[in-house]
Amino acid sequence: MSFCISPYAGAQTAPQGTDSTTPLHLLQPDYPTPYGKTTVDDITKVLQRVYTYLEATTPPELVDKQTGQEIKNYKNPGDNAILKPGDYRLISYEWGVTYAGMLSAGEATGDSRFTEYTARRLKFIASLAPYYWARMKVKALAESPLRSVLEPHALDDAGAMCAAMIKAERAGVKANLEPLINNYIDYISNKQLRLSGGTLARNRPLPNTLWLDDLFMSVPALAQMGKLTGERRYYDDAVKQVLQFSERMFNKEKGLYMHGWVQGMEPHPQFHWARANGWAVMTMVELLDVLPKDHPGYNKVMTQLQAHVKGLAAYQSGEGFWHQLVDRNDTYLETSATAIYTYAITRAINRGWLDKQAYGPMALLAWNAVATKVNDKGQVEGTCVGTGMGFDPAFYFYRPVNVYAAHSYGPVLLAGAEMINLLKGNKYKINDSSVQFPSR
Repeated sequence: MSFCISPYAGAQTAPQGTDSTTPLHLLQPDYPTPYGKTTVDDITKVLQRVYTYLEATTPPELVDKQTGQEIKNYKNPGDNAILKPGDYRLISYEWGVTYAGMLSAGEATGDSRFTEYTARRLKFIASLAPYYWARMKVKALAESPLRSVLEPHALDDAGAMCAAMIKAERAGVKANLEPLINNYIDYISNKQLRLSGGTLARNRPLPNTLWLDDLFMSVPALAQMGKLTGERRYYDDAVKQVLQFSERMFNKEKGLYMHGWVQGMEPHPQFHWARANGWAVMTMVELLDVLPKDHPGYNKVMTQLQAHVKGLAAYQSGEGFWHQLVDRNDTYLETSATAIYTYAITRAINRGWLDKQAYGPMALLAWNAVATKVNDKGQVEGTCVGTGMGFDPAFYFYRPVNVYAAHSYGPVLLAGAEMINLLKGNKYKINDSSVQFPSR
């Protein structure tokens, strides 16, 4: 469900009476976004709608591409086998985030259906892998529905899926995921292009380009691998990426990251794209969640997270969303970034890294805004489609929005789960019409 914002949103006609006869400060504002009435039950119902929609529209099945018939023989599915088409792809980076979101939603709500959603699909992927790996060894260019899993060619292929698989293993999902995890990590650690100092990079759209998105497409997987194995080298690489990206791409005056950085470009255009800033803030939260406190980079990453959240907070709209370009309020309000910020900020509050009195109200407002974009079918509206890198404003201003853009589903699940945890552990109140999170 979407809503229109009146140019006079927030204004209210005074009732009959005067200042001396009417307590005007008690007038109820005409908020465009639900304000101060959120409950755990409300949030749970939103997450359940998302689950119901995705369970029905993302089937973990193999079918014959000519007949459409289901194939159940995973040991020898044959040349015509493809993943059954659904509304979204099961092996994309967006779905890596969704798998992680389903795990978090299951933990927060106690509803095992969320957890089983991830377990079924990761087991399905893992059960197909042996056949297609063997096939690709015999014929390198053989068609495979798991090509991006078994032979990643970009961080987009590897990082989010890898992190989700490790989280699933740590959550007790038994699916023989170790070979896939190791394959993903090998790509991130050893095969992706890096600059001379070890910073992960791409040769598009120009040579030696840093994409802020790639923090999330690498660091959470490295961090989770550090937690899984206890090997310090994964933590070291994860911290290095956050600090080296930040040195080049973080605008300290605005408290925001630029979307892309190109080696040798001077002057450098800065476009503070919302979802990329989301990937960055989410990355730092995911890293700090498992990074040992005695790691020499722990305090540096924490300081960077707090600086970024402070910057983001200054740009939240009155409707609760953030804009497509965070610092340009003439760009549209965007759902996926708002959901990511909601998750990251709320999780940081729940972990004690951010002050709940300062950031709790804005996080709750952001969740309420996101919830208005989950329609009755469980689809998430208002999401910017996949976006490359541009060096002019029109590129970002006019990126299409589409209900089938997959980027919001994982963040909505993650945000809702963390908001449930926040409300279970903290009582907020309305004081003089405003949301307050008391210290006790």
